[in-house]
Amino acid sequence: MRQLSNNAKTVLEVKDLRITFRLPTGDVHAIRGLDLVLEENEVLALVGESGSGKSVGVKSVMGILPENAVIESGEVLFHDGDETIDLIGIKDQVRRRTVNGKKIAMVFQDPMTSLNPTMSIGAQLITALRSHNRLPKKAAYARGVELLREVGMTDPDRTMGQYPHQLSGGMRQRVVIAIALSQDPKLLICDEPTTALDVTIQERILELLQRIQRARGLSIIFITHNLGVVSRIADKVAVMYAGKVIEKGTVFDIFYDPRHPYTWGLLSAVPDLSDGKDELYSIPGTPPDLSKEIVGDAFAPRNPYALEVDFKAEPPLFKLSATHYAATWLADPRAPKTDMPAELAERINRMKQEAKEYAEG
Repeated sequence: MRQLSNNAKTVLEVKDLRITFRLPTGDVHAIRGLDLVLEENEVLALVGESGSGKSVGVKSVMGILPENAVIESGEVLFHDGDETIDLIGIKDQVRRRTVNGKKIAMVFQDPMTSLNPTMSIGAQLITALRSHNRLPKKAAYARGVELLREVGMTDPDRTMGQYPHQLSGGMRQRVVIAIALSQDPKLLICDEPTTALDVTIQERILELLQRIQRARGLSIIFITHNLGVVSRIADKVAVMYAGKVIEKGTVFDIFYDPRHPYTWGLLSAVPDLSDGKDELYSIPGTPPDLSKEIVGDAFAPRNPYALEVDFKAEPPLFKLSATHYAATWLADPRAPKTDMPAELAERINRMKQEAKEYAEG
């Protein structure tokens, strides 16, 4: 994890955001009070199972929620210098002209859904570059070549004349990243950008994002269910469950000192080649039905460490340290002391030892 400035400014604030989907069968409360803070030059990873609300939450930032989504309450504030933009209150036309692409850009999981198969890469880059200014075509072409070179394309001039189907998945994702960077945004949202790629290409895309983030001083929200990816790229982590953040902290907090039983389960489910086991751990049960009222802790029915109070009252986000918070009644000073699973504790000790040996060189 990189050392961040103590004087870092806040780029994005999500405050008590609540989003409901209106369906013929009833309302689904997909986001139930989401709180996030992203600082400048910081990578924040959002992790959790499918359906936890990761993508829905960030789509509200981009203003690309489906038509049946209703923002019930909350704030999404983007800070750009001395200007603060209310991303919920802003009109769609104004957002498209002044925010999306120019200040905040997004990279999606499947690059083919972001690229037009009937247009050359060059045409798509030039369109993106000219969307917010009157850059001449010749200058836009030259800038497009520079962007392709920045994202690691070995023959950018040739790539400008190619079509998406002529490129590999990794190359298409590099093109999508180049388009996202074309207007020099301050915030980049990456929605599982490596999931559709093989492991080797995933590694290269992660290295690319790290290099670009540091060179440009970008703030990044990185959505993933892969905790191995999180350990590589993130500075801070927010663990989501049932539409809320249930644990947040630095990478060290989450990987070396997890406190929420759900986080224990996620970490236990990560493959570990050193334990000699053939079967992977899986968290028992299924996520809650968000169309029904949730009483108490949403994770309680799946939590082997649940207390009686978990089925009656929702836990607050307890402060564990200056950087670490967890919404579990186990963090209440009155709760009985409960240790994480022994196997997870052993794995974390191995991780610490490996990190120490690597640092010592």
